Parts: sequence; C-alpha cells; structure tokens
Amino acid sequence: MGPVSGVLIMMNNYFHDVATALLAASGFVVWTIVKRYDASSKTGETTEYFLKIYRNTTKFAKFSLVWIVIGGIPRTIFYKEFEWANAAGKGQITALIVKHILAFAFVGLGAYLWIKISRKVKRIKAG
Repeated sequence: MGPVSGVLIMMNNYFHDVATALLAASGFVVWTIVKRYDASSKTGETTEYFLKIYRNTTKFAKFSLVWIVIGGIPRTIFYKEFEWANAAGKGQITALIVKHILAFAFVGLGAYLWIKISRKVKRIKAG
C-alpha cells in the first residue's frame, strides 16, 4: 500500500472517530434542548422553533451514522495493518481496547438518545 492510500485510511479512521463523537454529542445537545422545551411555555412559535432545531440536528446525526457504517468498512479491512500493528508495536493494546469500548459506548449512547428523542418529537408533533 502506497503513502497516499495510507493517508486516506488514516483520514478515514480519524473522521470515523469524529462521526462517533458527533453522534453522541448531537444526542446530548438535542436531549438538553428537549429538556428546555419541556420546561418552557409551549407556544406554537416555541414548538416550531424546537422542531426546526431538531430537524437540522438530525441531519448531523444521520450523517454521523452513515459515516460510521460506511467508514467502518475500510477501517475494518485495514484494521490489522493500521491500528493493531501500530498499537502492538508500541505496547498500547490496552489503550486500543479502551478506545474501542468507548467508541461502541458512544455509538450506543447516541443511538439510545436519538431513539428517545424521536419518540418525544412524535408525541410533540401529535399535539
């Protein structure tokens, strides 16, 4: 594999990590907004504003989820060569394991928050 391919794989892995964090972070942000909305006087204008924020932020979450799935393919294919070999050579296997546990937890937490949020939004839209 040439240097350009290596750079592309490294960048994919970096953006894959960013997408993982973005999924969880966007869930936290919208969850906080939902809590503020629940505590507000729910006028039509407030509800419309909340739903606009939800729609826009949902785009980030969907993009993150797509990148996690699609970016995970080359990451998995080249995992042994790029991540495992590097970590094993530097005695950082434990750190790599912890990183992946946290990544799975972030994806799970982000998915959980977005599922709860989408249920709440359905109730809001229903009236």
